[in-house]
Amino acid sequence: MSTGTGKGIGTGFGVALTLAGMVLMVGVAWAAEAGHGGGEHDAARIKDLIWRTVNFVVFAGILIKLATKPIKEFFAGRKQQIAQNLEELESQKAAAEKALAEAQARLATVAEEREKIIKIFIAEGEAEKARIIERAEQAAARIKEMAALTIEAETKKAAADLKRELVETAAQLSEGLIKEHITADDQQRLVDEYLTKVVEAH
Repeated sequence: MSTGTGKGIGTGFGVALTLAGMVLMVGVAWAAEAGHGGGEHDAARIKDLIWRTVNFVVFAGILIKLATKPIKEFFAGRKQQIAQNLEELESQKAAAEKALAEAQARLATVAEEREKIIKIFIAEGEAEKARIIERAEQAAARIKEMAALTIEAETKKAAADLKRELVETAAQLSEGLIKEHITADDQQRLVDEYLTKVVEAH
């Protein structure tokens, strides 16, 4: 840009010199023609125009000479600043794209970890469910076994109680019948038989 700016300034300076030269040439030609015509008033005006033109060209040349370097430095500085800004923007864009890629990668990793954790929880839930069912089945089997043992014991106890009651009833009936029909001779005979068995046993 500095080269283009310098070239433009140089071109402007050349155009100014060219115009000034053309004005001078026109003025000189006009002055020559006026000199031939004898118009003193016109010659004075042309001479004044020429001096004004010369003054303008000198002033423009000085102004361009003084302003060229600051203008070139200004545009060079602007070019450098714009280039630096573009580099910073590119760096920021690259950093943003990198951060976005990293965030997307982390998001994909988090989603994958989430799926793994869900599968682990489901597997642990199924295993705990199986353990609970197994423990429930074992408890039901123990309760069933205890109920069977209790029923068996209660049945045996009821049978023994019934048998004992039948024996006691039969004994009471037999005792009553014996008391009603036994005589003194029968009692003496029973005593003798009992004593005989006792003696034989010893």
